[in-house]
Amino acid sequence: MSTARLMQMGAAGEGNHPIPVTDVEDVFSTYLYEGNGSTQTITNGIDLDGEGGLVWIKSRTSASSHVLFDTERGTNRYLRSNTTALEVNNPPYELSAFNSDGFTVGDASGAAATVNGSSTDYASWTFRKAPKFFDVVTFSQTGSNAHTTVSHNLGSTPGMIIVKSLTNIGNWYVSHRSIDPTAYLLLSSTDASSGPDPYGPFVSSSSTSVTFGQQSGAAGDYVAYLFAHNDGDGEFGPTGDADIIKCGSCSGETGSNRDISLGFEPQFVITKAVDATGDWRITDTMRGLPADGTGVSLAANTASSESSDDTLHIKSNGFYVNGLPGSGDYIYMAIRRGTKVPESATEVFGSSQDSIPTFGFPPDATLILDTAGGTTYHDKVTDRLRGSGNTLITNSTAAEVDEAQQYYDFNYDGNQNTFGFGWGGPQFTVHGWKRAPKFFDALAYTGNSNGSTPTQTLTHNLGVKPEMMWVKSRGSSQNWYVFHKDVWDATNNYYLRLNGTSQANASDGSIFPSDVTDTQFTVSERWEVNQSGVGYISYLFASLDGISKVGSYTGNGTSQTIDCGFSSGARFILVKRTDSTGDWYVWDTERGIVTGNDPFLELNTTDAEVTSDDSVDPDVTGFIVNQTATTNINVSSAEYIFYAIA
Repeated sequence: MSTARLMQMGAAGEGNHPIPVTDVEDVFSTYLYEGNGSTQTITNGIDLDGEGGLVWIKSRTSASSHVLFDTERGTNRYLRSNTTALEVNNPPYELSAFNSDGFTVGDASGAAATVNGSSTDYASWTFRKAPKFFDVVTFSQTGSNAHTTVSHNLGSTPGMIIVKSLTNIGNWYVSHRSIDPTAYLLLSSTDASSGPDPYGPFVSSSSTSVTFGQQSGAAGDYVAYLFAHNDGDGEFGPTGDADIIKCGSCSGETGSNRDISLGFEPQFVITKAVDATGDWRITDTMRGLPADGTGVSLAANTASSESSDDTLHIKSNGFYVNGLPGSGDYIYMAIRRGTKVPESATEVFGSSQDSIPTFGFPPDATLILDTAGGTTYHDKVTDRLRGSGNTLITNSTAAEVDEAQQYYDFNYDGNQNTFGFGWGGPQFTVHGWKRAPKFFDALAYTGNSNGSTPTQTLTHNLGVKPEMMWVKSRGSSQNWYVFHKDVWDATNNYYLRLNGTSQANASDGSIFPSDVTDTQFTVSERWEVNQSGVGYISYLFASLDGISKVGSYTGNGTSQTIDCGFSSGARFILVKRTDSTGDWYVWDTERGIVTGNDPFLELNTTDAEVTSDDSVDPDVTGFIVNQTATTNINVSSAEYIFYAIA
């Protein structure tokens, strides 16, 4: 969190009012890791030491229990969501520390490899205590049929409550706002809901307390996890008023789509049938929760390893479920994707020529450049939203190809900071983007035009007006269409083609019929961008001070500095001439932006890298363009657009 933001919140929180949490990243993390059989620190940015919370860990690749640790009970004490068993106290081998930026898992050689087995892939979900998001409470029951009222710090009425005995073998009881207050589900079971039951585990809840009923007649100690439900009262995000967690329900006929509007795009979803048997499905975008196609899920009620699952798909404002068994009701708990505005370019963009490209952050989209050129690997674009293995090529009109996941994998070997590209190495440069407000976003959508529907307006999550957009049909052979703020105008509706050299034009009709906004953009009825039933992907880029710049310049015929407002120069440069034909040229510091010759590639061709040209030079504020006959990126009076990243 920036100092300026802390000062701003401190000024707003005078007296006894605490500084509020601002972003999803402060309170929730899905972190994937590979066990090493020894001590390992997981750095996910969540302050568990100072604030407290819950860490939930499950092996993805082996049949072992879900294990839950929380700061109220302390380290090395865990519960298993898939059993009714007692709490396990097993120092010092499991979770050995709650840290200010994550947690530490212990030496698996001294115990069962629950959380750190060598070469085993794990998923961890961390929930930090925070008003309007999550709380953990412990309490004792007398077993005398008396109700027990427990205070909490959620600051709102819980949307979902999970409670478990620590001292007695017994069920995990779940209350949810979408069912009767005294009804309940069992987290360790596939059973349908029970109740209403006035003598059951739940009596009532409020914004300050929860009243629990007799817990199966057993006296002892209990822990409860309380999840909020934001309904226009969230206190998160850059402006401090965003909702980030929703607990709701959906219903529908067997096998039908059930469309859930959350008001945000989720990164984590739990679903469970209410009036029929069914698993507690846990899905998240880190492991695979695509806009369509097959993702993966784990079940909180079983020890089974991760399995393929194509029933849930995310949208920019929610999700839809398809083919869930039964025709009754389902409950869900969903958490919003990131809201943090980046403060450094290295948080959201990276380049790598490693055998396994590593960026230091989990990439959401990649551009693969092959210095040898050709059609096999060059100019390939992949993204998390479409799912690992699905590729498009910027120099081609070809439809999306579903290639082997092991070669294009966004959660390679459980290490979320890498991208599994099967042919990595010096011949290849892989650029990775992370989706983040005011920097970069991706949106998958389905066309709806049947020839008479005039337009489709789409909701995005960039948080500012996109200054450049790339749109491509996934399901048919079409051009890549590019919107750019310095090309488009309301009179001409000009656009560019990423896979071609043509100048800005609208000679064959409008593609983007109206200007973009900070929440929406519109595509026309043209089948290239809106054919009914066909899937599309769009990438949205914006200028962010000190991090990225979308702009334009007029050539001067010699040399000129393009000031992007950077302090250490540009690491990535994309340039295209717009008043005449011209290629889409790419330079990057991974291959070299120096005072001499600078290797370049073209997004619109299959050509190999050119290394004998000095068209660009470094400058701390951005970059310098030179006029050379090879690229012609600074012809006198010519018009150009560019995109640069610090």
